[in-house]
Amino acid sequence: MGLEDEIEELREEIAETPYNKSTEAHIGRLKSKLAQKKEKLENQSSSGGGQGYAVEKTGDATVALVGFPSVGKSTLINALTNADSEIGEYEFTTLNVNPGMLKYRGANIQILDVPGLIEGAAGGRGGGKEVLSVVRTADLVVFVLSVFEIDQYERLRHELYENKVRLDTDPPNISVRKTHKDGIQVTMRDTVSLDEATVKDVLRAHGFVNADVTIPHDLTIDELIDGVMDNREYLPSIVTVNKADLIDEDYLPTVNEDLREHDIDPDDAIFISAVEEKGLDVLRERIFDALGLIRIYMDKPSRGVDYEEPLVLREGDTVGDACAKLGGSFDERFKFARVSGPSAKHDEQQVGQGHELADEDVLRIVARK
Repeated sequence: MGLEDEIEELREEIAETPYNKSTEAHIGRLKSKLAQKKEKLENQSSSGGGQGYAVEKTGDATVALVGFPSVGKSTLINALTNADSEIGEYEFTTLNVNPGMLKYRGANIQILDVPGLIEGAAGGRGGGKEVLSVVRTADLVVFVLSVFEIDQYERLRHELYENKVRLDTDPPNISVRKTHKDGIQVTMRDTVSLDEATVKDVLRAHGFVNADVTIPHDLTIDELIDGVMDNREYLPSIVTVNKADLIDEDYLPTVNEDLREHDIDPDDAIFISAVEEKGLDVLRERIFDALGLIRIYMDKPSRGVDYEEPLVLREGDTVGDACAKLGGSFDERFKFARVSGPSAKHDEQQVGQGHELADEDVLRIVARK
């Protein structure tokens, strides 16, 4: 029996096993075996060669446009950026990853037009694994759906999930530390619904014999396995609905209902027409916000504040992060900084490298000569 058959057999057994407290540990073992066999199959496939998509990440952040073939991604990237992606009214127009650069609010945001995904992509159909490997390196996933095929969303999310991409969620906050004796010791909050036996069975299935495990919050078996394997990518996402110019007004309630059926709030979806370049200003703003980018205006000695080309960082970044991005020897020569703006208590506040910056702060770094 090949790995594919073993994987399918495990999936069938999981689907046929009713979930309750008495079967929880058994399902945990099955899902652990499934995750390991999928990992083994993926490693075998990747070691077998084949051409992948090598894309150098540039700019301040990277966004992957994800959609089925012929949904309009190539038209969209051409409208958003300086890319020149081939456009056609047939499937599989884009056969290589095509990057473009969106310049917005002083930020350089790399947009990747990846080949259209098809069902079974995570298993290798249509070069899907190569495509998905590019998506995993992005900072944001932008789903591009056809207004007439909203159900594509669920299928796309499934392919990403199967390729270890977790959307719009945080990594499980669990700690697993290998020890040399005493077996598997589990410390859990009262709010954790999983049995201790289930946790131990999952750990044993992944090769742990002695370990200290701490679980501070409730989580599912799948999330526990994700935390143990520790090789998932956690990415934010937004949803665009393309070809909105082709629908009549009386069809809009149907589209909104289709979105709700897939747990998408119609008010959160961005209705666009890539062909007519409608809705793109809203999309640009949502991309910038979803990436959590902030603009820092540098106060340069003898030249004043540069408002034209800000230093672009991420929410939560500090003066130390700014020094690192500026490069040179700022880290070594740093004395202090002065900050004016939203993060400062007053203008020209003197701060150290640990000070957390905010959007549109003015920063002056004072360094030793």
